[in-house]
Amino acid sequence: MSAKSVKEAQGKAILARWLKDSQGKPFIDNHRVSISAETPKDAPLKALLQSGSADSTWLGTTKLVCKPDQLIKRRGKAGFLLLDGDVDAGDKFLSEWRNKEVTVDGITGVLEDFIVEPFIKHAQSDEYYVCINSVREGDAVLFYHEGGVDVGDVDAKAKKIMIPADGSLNAERVLSDLLVPEVPEERRALLADFVASLYSVYVKLHFTYLEINPLVVVGEKIHVLDLAARLDETAHFECSSLWGPLDFPSPFGRPLLPEEKFVQELDSKTGASLKLTILNPKGRIWLMVAGGGASVVYTDTLSDLGVSTELANYGEYSGDPTENLTYQYAKTILSLVTRDEEPHPEGKVLIIGGGIANFTDVAETFKGIVKAIRQFAAELKRHKVSIWVRRGGPNYKQGLQNMQDTVSSLGIPISVHGPETHMTAIVSMALGLSKPKEKESEKSGSDSAASQPAPIGAASTNSGPTERNEWALFTRNTTAIVYGMQLGAVQSMLDFDHLCGRQTPSVRAVVYPFAGAHYRKFFWGAKETMIPVVPDIAQALNKFKNDTHLDTLVSFASCRSAYESTKQALAQPRIKTIAIIAEGVPERRTRELITAAKNRPAEQGGPVAIIGPATVGGIKPGCFRVGNTGGMLDNVLASKLYRPGSVAYVSRSGGLSNELNNIISRTTNGVHEGVAIGGDRYPGTTFMDHLLRYQADPGVKLMVLLGEVGGVEEYHVCKAIKDKVITKPLVAWCTGTCASMFPTEVQFGHAGACAHSNLETARAKNAALAEAGVHVPTSFNELGELISKVYTKMVAEGTIVPEQERAAPNIPMDYAWAKKLGLVRKPAAFISTISDDRGEELMYAGMPISRVFEEDIGIGGVLSLLWFRRRLPNYASKFIEMVLMMTADHGPAVAGAHNTIVTARAGCDLVPALVSGLLTIGPRFGGAVDGAAKMFSSAMDAGLTPELFVDSMRKKNELIAGIGHKVKSLHNPDKRVSILKEYALAHFPKTDTLHYALSVEALTTKKKGNLILNVDGCIGCCFVDLLRHCDAFSPEEADDFLKNGFLNGLFVLGRSIGFIGHYLDQKRLQEGLYRHPTEDIHYVDPSQEQGSAGISVADNW
Repeated sequence: MSAKSVKEAQGKAILARWLKDSQGKPFIDNHRVSISAETPKDAPLKALLQSGSADSTWLGTTKLVCKPDQLIKRRGKAGFLLLDGDVDAGDKFLSEWRNKEVTVDGITGVLEDFIVEPFIKHAQSDEYYVCINSVREGDAVLFYHEGGVDVGDVDAKAKKIMIPADGSLNAERVLSDLLVPEVPEERRALLADFVASLYSVYVKLHFTYLEINPLVVVGEKIHVLDLAARLDETAHFECSSLWGPLDFPSPFGRPLLPEEKFVQELDSKTGASLKLTILNPKGRIWLMVAGGGASVVYTDTLSDLGVSTELANYGEYSGDPTENLTYQYAKTILSLVTRDEEPHPEGKVLIIGGGIANFTDVAETFKGIVKAIRQFAAELKRHKVSIWVRRGGPNYKQGLQNMQDTVSSLGIPISVHGPETHMTAIVSMALGLSKPKEKESEKSGSDSAASQPAPIGAASTNSGPTERNEWALFTRNTTAIVYGMQLGAVQSMLDFDHLCGRQTPSVRAVVYPFAGAHYRKFFWGAKETMIPVVPDIAQALNKFKNDTHLDTLVSFASCRSAYESTKQALAQPRIKTIAIIAEGVPERRTRELITAAKNRPAEQGGPVAIIGPATVGGIKPGCFRVGNTGGMLDNVLASKLYRPGSVAYVSRSGGLSNELNNIISRTTNGVHEGVAIGGDRYPGTTFMDHLLRYQADPGVKLMVLLGEVGGVEEYHVCKAIKDKVITKPLVAWCTGTCASMFPTEVQFGHAGACAHSNLETARAKNAALAEAGVHVPTSFNELGELISKVYTKMVAEGTIVPEQERAAPNIPMDYAWAKKLGLVRKPAAFISTISDDRGEELMYAGMPISRVFEEDIGIGGVLSLLWFRRRLPNYASKFIEMVLMMTADHGPAVAGAHNTIVTARAGCDLVPALVSGLLTIGPRFGGAVDGAAKMFSSAMDAGLTPELFVDSMRKKNELIAGIGHKVKSLHNPDKRVSILKEYALAHFPKTDTLHYALSVEALTTKKKGNLILNVDGCIGCCFVDLLRHCDAFSPEEADDFLKNGFLNGLFVLGRSIGFIGHYLDQKRLQEGLYRHPTEDIHYVDPSQEQGSAGISVADNW
């Protein structure tokens, strides 16, 4: 349900901001005050007036209207209205009604939000009625010359004009076609200008409904007295800045509970779908259902079984949520299940249900649920909760087994079922109304029942026409362009092609606007094939000019880009069919695309069939499938989708379309074609569009329609049957019969699943279908039985002649999927022990990145995790940071900085300049840290006294690493050494090596004052002491880190900071190419250079 109601104050604020007359002046004032729960309780209006705010001075200069602003109708008749009052009267009214519980139309709620605005004195003749309402064909604009609460049936009375989805409305047309003669002449131009401007704002800001009753005209001024409006929430990415601050309130009497708000917040942060509505917190039946369509069906079933009062919640999770999202969702529900202090006397039931997923990894999502069940195991047992599971789809067997094993081991009663069990059969089992049946052998792969003669027979192996016609969107020769880098979906389509025996892949090219032209490898059976990736649709079509069957676009464009990319496709005459997979495409954009596709001129290619948005697509067994329709290959095999049957279906729900594949394959000779038109309110093609194709298709003998609450499309089907336009047998069911059990509007899984009148309810539509002669079951649970009954009758009558089932071909399993299922193994290419980015959160040596910041471990702490794979004491992390600061830079003259500067001035980028500086680090530059650590620790470990160590180095004519400085001396100490030395002596548990080095310094400085322990030596010795005595390492580990060059790494890391600084400094100064001055070079002529024997170099040649 993307159309969301807004508060009256917010709707009026939007109109005040954007409604302008032909001269650009605002039509209405923005004088109104919103009172909410956060507003001070005592005399809020007086407080606002006394505040002196410019926005509230009008409160003291006019009479006021006060009324609740909580989506309540007929507030005046209910007495919740103050008219013609002053500030004191307004405060008194608010004091009386704020936080008061009231009942309106049978719904009880608390009045918290109010709107206060100027009272407009006027006559009854000054009131008018204006309404704009969006429908599939366009926007209906209604006008009536009377307004107010007693206006009556405006649908019957008002003058109405229809504006096409891609049309516009000007004042001239309002005058000629909308304003009735009863409107006084002096007001006609003003009202015409207003209505035209109102429609322009309606379109621009993606309203879906806007009613003003009454609209009042006093003199030359227009006033909007009462307003009801709905905005398309999916247009937020287009309109958020235009709407301004906005929230979509809950229906009156249904304030969001904390758990509902939490799930709503989770849902807003992911591309998956998470919904939760708490109906009865004390109920004993709880649902955790996968799939928007499936969630409605499970709720329907409980309603049909007469236990709706025991149902605790409605909700769904879908769209391949991650393990962590599923865990958070499941944890929220389980916290509610186990919240009561006293267990329910009959125990509780948790139904973890769902259809057969198309692409969601069932095992992965079940991991999150299992994790939550483990967490609540004790409470679940205390509340005597039994768990009932039914699911199918990718990796479902592993998921069900994991669920069974884990929950059983916890001592919680559980019963798990796969696709062999009807989707909603577990509901009656859970309630004790039926017993679980013995599980059938599950069909999959080469061992499937599909490879054996089917008792109910198969259809003809003829897959229909090879050329597209008015009833065949897809043939065995259809080829397509896939928009978006959906490599998995492309591979699924190619695997289906191979399974069906196609000679060539159905995917010709992939369009990806964010990269240049290139090729991608895919599997064609066991072999590999290359498919081009190009940046736009025109280029893809141009690449295959001679392919007359390339007429389909499968679009995985996001909701933000689906509109523009589809318009690009419509501009290509060769494109005849477009499948839009994305959810969340704004309704107006969809309606514009529908209009453009329907009205495309013949010379530009003629009309285009659009499947979607918000769909999984469609499938024609033996011919073609859209993306992931039909699910994984094991489900394609189990449902016999590799060859045509005699039954064609059309559904709104993508998830339930896969359930229909399963039902039809088990009760008939299989599916001939299936299309999920999409869950949005305005799907690109309708039930009738596809039923008429099936009616004309000689291969289709039986049709199935699965509708849902919302919309009136099913009534067109009824009329077509009565008019004999549709004559083939039709089995139909509309889900959402549970809607009447909800006292307020509930967010069902699909955007279009919402009834705006009794005519749009599922019960009304099922009754109408039955009355028209359609085969309608009593519930979804009986849908399969009814399909079987009609099919069997048609076989007996000879309408359907079953044939021998052919063996299903084999398709090699992808290595990645086989590995996931545990069927194959191979050694890893390399091993990493320091970080892991596979889960919900990046891990550093097992520490989540969130904890890194929560515990403020700093750069030193991060370095300890990534270099040492463990957390070092705080003093050690601090010392690491001190060393990095000390070694960050030592001026521009040193080798590394010099190289960096020269490279930067040569015009190179940052990385080459940095690397040129780093490459100078070695034994003579930076290596002294590593050398000093090894030299001092080795001497100390060997038991040499400082005197013997100095004496041995003198005898070997070797310099002592870490001793000596060009400038600093005993009397001019290096401040850096003093800081590090004092910190180590104060914080380290032991400083043996540092003391040893200081003893050596005492000896060397006797010879010469500048033979002091320098900063390199101090760092090296301190780190030896840190590694050996911080209790984080064994002696062997500490020595290994020293041998592996850890200290050089520290110098490299620290000095990189300075090198980058020098690079940026040179770029900032815009220094030119560096050339070394010739006077700083000593040039030697080889002919003048003499060797040691007095012979010139030249003489050697």
